[in-house]
Amino acid sequence: MRLLIAGWHGLVARALIEAAPSRPEIKALAAGRPALDVRDPRSIERAFGDLSPDMVINSAAYTAVDKAEHDRDAVFAMNRDGAALLARAAARRNIPVIHLSTHYVFDGGKPAAYDEHDQPSPATVYGRSKYEGECAVADANPRHVIIRTGWVFSTAPNGFAARMLAQAQSGEHLRVVADQRGNPTYAPHLAAAILEIACRLAAAPSEKNGASDAMPWGTYHAAGSGEATWHSLACELIARAPAARPSAAPEAIASSDYPAAAPRPVNATLNCDKFERVFALRLPPWQRGVTECVAALAAR
Repeated sequence: MRLLIAGWHGLVARALIEAAPSRPEIKALAAGRPALDVRDPRSIERAFGDLSPDMVINSAAYTAVDKAEHDRDAVFAMNRDGAALLARAAARRNIPVIHLSTHYVFDGGKPAAYDEHDQPSPATVYGRSKYEGECAVADANPRHVIIRTGWVFSTAPNGFAARMLAQAQSGEHLRVVADQRGNPTYAPHLAAAILEIACRLAAAPSEKNGASDAMPWGTYHAAGSGEATWHSLACELIARAPAARPSAAPEAIASSDYPAAAPRPVNATLNCDKFERVFALRLPPWQRGVTECVAALAAR
C-alpha cells in the first residue's frame, strides 16, 4: 500500500513517519509544504500524480490554538478548506482518507467523557475550523475515517514532555494547570493504531463487490487510556525521569492563573469505546506512554 501522509511537521505526522517502516506492507510517502500544500488544488494534483497513493492520512493542520483566535482566515483555509480539497481529490480517485481531528470540537462543558454522539460545540476558532473540516471531509469523500484525539505528547524538543523535564532538571519552579482534564496520548501509540487501521482498510474487500456495508467509515475517538490533568501528567513525567536528574514538584494552579487567548476545555476527555468495539483497538494507558517517552528522551 502506498500511503500518503499529508503534513510532516506535526507530532502525529512525525510518529507516523517513524513507525511506518515497521509495517512492511506500507510504503510511506510523506509530503508537506512546499511540496504539498493542501490549500492549493494544483499542489494536491501534482502530489497525487507524482506519488500515486492508495490511501491518504491528513495530518496537515493549523494547530496554534491561541494564534488562531486572531488568524481566522488562515486557520479555516488550512483546517476546513484544505482538508476538503484533499478529501475531494482522493474521492475522485476512489481513495480512502483518514483525517485527524481534535477534542477542541467540544466546549468542555460536559461532566462525562465525550462520545461520538455528542453534538460538537467548539468554543475556539481552532475548534470551529476543525469541526467544519470534519464536515467538509465527510461531504467530500464518503470513504473517510475521522479520528478525534487530544493531549498528544511526544519526544519533540519543544513539546510538553521535554519542557517539563528540562525545567525540572534545571531546578526551575514549575506551575502547571490542574483544573483541566483529558486523555494524554503518546504520539507513537496513536500512530501505531492509525497505521493498523490503514492496513485493515487496504486489505478489506472491494466495495465494488458489495462490501460497502461492512466498511467502518465514520468518526471515532482515539486517545490514551485513562484521564489526567496537565499537573498530574507533569508529575508523572518527572517521577519517571532517571534518578540522576534533580526533581521539582510542580505547583498546581488554576486555568485563571495561566491566561490564554483561546479558552481550554475544562473537560477534554474522550470516550473511545466505539473505536475499540469497531477496530478491537484501545490505546495503552497514558502512564505507559509517559514511561516510554521519558526513556526515549533519556536515551538521547
